[in-house]
Amino acid sequence: MAVFNDKGRIREVWNTFRRTFRRVRPDSMTSHTEQPQTAKPSFRLTRKKPLAAGITALVLAVIAALSGTQYVKANTFDIVEVYKDGKLIGEVGSQQQVEQLIDSKQAELKASHPDVNMVLDTGKITYGRKSAYKAKPDSDSTLNKLAGLLTAHATGVELKVNGKVVGIVKDQATADSILQRVENKYVPRETAKKNLAVTTLSYTGEGSNAKQDASKTELKSVKIVDQVGTEETSIQPGQIADPNEVYLKLVQGTVKPTKYTVQDGDCIGCIAEKFDISPQVIYERNPWIQDDMIKVGDVLDLTVLKPEVTVQTVENVTETETVDPQTVIQKNSNMRAGETKVIREGKSGKKKVVYKLTKQNGYLMSEELLGEQVLVPSIPAIVMKGTKVILGEGTGHFSWPVSGARLTSSFGKRWGRLHKGIDMVGNKNIKAADNGVIEFAGQKTGYGNCVIINHRNGYETLYGHMSKILVKKGQTVEKGEQIGIMGNTGHSTGTHLHFEVHKNGDLQNPIKYL
Repeated sequence: MAVFNDKGRIREVWNTFRRTFRRVRPDSMTSHTEQPQTAKPSFRLTRKKPLAAGITALVLAVIAALSGTQYVKANTFDIVEVYKDGKLIGEVGSQQQVEQLIDSKQAELKASHPDVNMVLDTGKITYGRKSAYKAKPDSDSTLNKLAGLLTAHATGVELKVNGKVVGIVKDQATADSILQRVENKYVPRETAKKNLAVTTLSYTGEGSNAKQDASKTELKSVKIVDQVGTEETSIQPGQIADPNEVYLKLVQGTVKPTKYTVQDGDCIGCIAEKFDISPQVIYERNPWIQDDMIKVGDVLDLTVLKPEVTVQTVENVTETETVDPQTVIQKNSNMRAGETKVIREGKSGKKKVVYKLTKQNGYLMSEELLGEQVLVPSIPAIVMKGTKVILGEGTGHFSWPVSGARLTSSFGKRWGRLHKGIDMVGNKNIKAADNGVIEFAGQKTGYGNCVIINHRNGYETLYGHMSKILVKKGQTVEKGEQIGIMGNTGHSTGTHLHFEVHKNGDLQNPIKYL
């Protein structure tokens, strides 16, 4: 069967019909008056055959044209050409077959690597379309060929701190989750549970009308102060790290044991600043330290975790504190110096104080007083104090013999024997702790250059390890008068003052009197 052009064939049949009709129509319209009655039957017999033949030809032609067109259409198929990166791979029956292949490959990748983000490298897939008579594409061959050309690679997200890669995780969501977990570690538990604010009841007031006042901790901010960044990169599947391991590395980092020997002039705060750590670290690692007292030669454990990141939190803490009453002094010249008489007892008050606490990785770095509010005013005490001075007689109240004194060793047992006094550093000028008479000024075994003052009221004070003595035996001195210069003579571990108090010949703890 030949292939017909539908429009052209129909036009050809129509023209044939018209020509046939024109040949027949004039005879059929001849007047009856021009033809004999006997000729009419002959006309019908001779002219009817051409007309019938034309109509029959027309019908057959139309039927043939329509039948051929339907057959061609029924056997003509659309073909999809598949191109990868501009190169023809083959032909398939539909674009959907290629899309299903790609979806299937992506599903296989996900199933075989559930913990890794795998990317299917398809290249640039494009399509061409054409129609052909009795065409039949080899879809299976094309799809198999395309599948063989597809490759895949894994991607991950590098987590960087100050430009250093700490770990590679599956995706950005995992990285964000880890960083959020790091920040949450240092958020105070109370504030995390109660919308970043917590209140605890604190007693204020007295008697049956006592009230409960709230002490409140409010988290103002939490942030990682280091430069933290993320970047997607191509990797091998085995490079993906466990999120928990990355988290622990960020918050724990490395541990490097650190020991430090106390030197002359050191203090807890000074050492903390020198090593850029919180004083809290020193207290936790060296629980033997009491009242900040350390001495030259002491070995401190300063070992501390070095996390990869530093999380800084700022908290506002509101507390209710007791306000000790002030003391109003009324002088009485008829009373001996050192004698006192209470005229009115003082009464403590209450005030609300707001502090700003800045912490790094949970350790307190600084504390700032933001404001205070008096809740209950304190009532001052009134004390009458004698001013009558008897030359060389002490008042019984001792002042610190060193300005800006800082204790380095306390009274009591030390190194298996009794430490008879306290050690301190501060201003190098040594002053008399009270009025008295110099009983001894010179070298004394163990004490080096030493001064002893008799306060003529049962008390004596001793000042040891001086580098220079500025008084003589028998000399009368007043409280606060300079008697020597701090030094390192005798059995000493560094420049400091050794100070003792004796009462009626018995050794006393100086802290009780200063």
